[in-house]
Amino acid sequence: MSSMVSPANLCPHWETRALHELERSGRFVLGMDFPNTRRIVLVARSGERTYRRKLPKNLRYPRRAKSPPEFGTDRFWKNKPITGQPTSHRDSNRNEIPSPADENPWVGNYDDDDEEREEQEEEKEGADDIAWDPDEIEAISSLFRGRIPQKPGKQNRERPLPLPLPYKIRPLGFPSPKKHARMASSTAISSRQSLSKKIYKNPSFLIGLAKEIRSLPPEEALSTVLNKWSRFLRKGSLSLTIRELGHMGLPNRALQTFCWAQKQPHLFPDDRILASTVEVLARNRELKMPFDLQKFTSLASKSVIEAMLRGFIKGGSLELAWKLLVVAKDGRRLLDPSVYAKLILELGKNPDKNTLVLTLLEDLGERDDLKLNQQDCTAIMKVCIRLGKFEIVESLFDWFRRSGHDPSVVMYTTLIHSRCSEKKYREALAVVWEMEGSNCLFDLPAYRVVIKLFVALNDLSRAVRYFLKLKEAGFSPTYDIYRDLFTMYMVSGRVAKCKEICKETEMAGFVLDEQMKSQLLQ
Repeated sequence: MSSMVSPANLCPHWETRALHELERSGRFVLGMDFPNTRRIVLVARSGERTYRRKLPKNLRYPRRAKSPPEFGTDRFWKNKPITGQPTSHRDSNRNEIPSPADENPWVGNYDDDDEEREEQEEEKEGADDIAWDPDEIEAISSLFRGRIPQKPGKQNRERPLPLPLPYKIRPLGFPSPKKHARMASSTAISSRQSLSKKIYKNPSFLIGLAKEIRSLPPEEALSTVLNKWSRFLRKGSLSLTIRELGHMGLPNRALQTFCWAQKQPHLFPDDRILASTVEVLARNRELKMPFDLQKFTSLASKSVIEAMLRGFIKGGSLELAWKLLVVAKDGRRLLDPSVYAKLILELGKNPDKNTLVLTLLEDLGERDDLKLNQQDCTAIMKVCIRLGKFEIVESLFDWFRRSGHDPSVVMYTTLIHSRCSEKKYREALAVVWEMEGSNCLFDLPAYRVVIKLFVALNDLSRAVRYFLKLKEAGFSPTYDIYRDLFTMYMVSGRVAKCKEICKETEMAGFVLDEQMKSQLLQ
């Protein structure tokens, strides 16, 4: 660097001042003039300082760990910047002599310390230019003071209470045991239950007990079987055993079981065992009727009277059942409507009992708490069709739907048959479309009734369509279905189809009657 050209030889006289200033600072400048008035100025450091590459900012200013602010101080609070200066100060700045660097645009200060100083000044100037509003300063400062104060007017705001949680409401203690053991895991609960709780309601055990009693010799007492299971039984357990003995045709063993239970203080008194025994004896016509029925109905419970009625109805003792029902009605004993339905169904089979059936129907119509299941309701509708009481059929169907139940295919079929019997074919056709709309699966009686409806409407195409659906569903057509289709084909003059139906009928195992043979020969 000692062989550098002197700046006085390279630059003109008017620039020597700036160059001499650079020499004093320990720097050398190389300058060169070109004809196009462009100048290149080269600045070099003296030998006293070695050249090193400028480091990036992240290495020059390493990040230090942030220390928490002092307690009670606001880091974001800044004094308002001084935007103006006095006029005398600005005038004094104008009168100052410019520095050589300001006069010469081609000469620049390339000191690293000067660059750092300039950057810091720029950052300070940029920070001083930001003007904070008092509201913003207050909001930022409040973040470091604690909770933000509420606005005036919402100081006494009432918040809704949280919803109660089940685990907080539930009292402390052990969980209660499950009541329905069958719905839970059998392996988990069976280990916690005693043997008596496992078997006293178990149907397989109680039916097996009846089979064990049946296997005893006639001269042997059944106490030999019941005594060893006595401590595991509870009230109501033997009612299923007694009914099973009745189904096996052993009413005497059922009565003996009841007599044995009477001697057990933990099993009797119990109306369930008494009702089962009365029903079995009444069904087998081995029940001795009391002389004073009024006293019996006033003392006996409702379940025992209903069990006696069901036994009489199943055993065919309809006169005794009617007599008992009349006495209970006179004594203002309200019995279950299902007992009325069963008695109506049995009395409706005998045309001579139509007056009794109408009386029972009137009694049911006066009941406000009418409760009938679908089977009983359908049975009453069928009896009313035989009696020609079509309005009762319609009212029962409407009541069943209003009660929130969905009619089954049996009830739909009964309603279609009722309207066909009343010659209301268009109304019956509306029920068919309702069945189709509700995706109701047709059974064989439903197909049979619907085909008869289309035969009555003389709609051959729909009758044939449902006949094909019947066979696609896997049902075998009955003889009356074949005969109805034969009649429709014969009326329409399609003899070939009539011969095909006759051939299919003979292949199904039916024998053609004389009327079909004569029509086929014509």
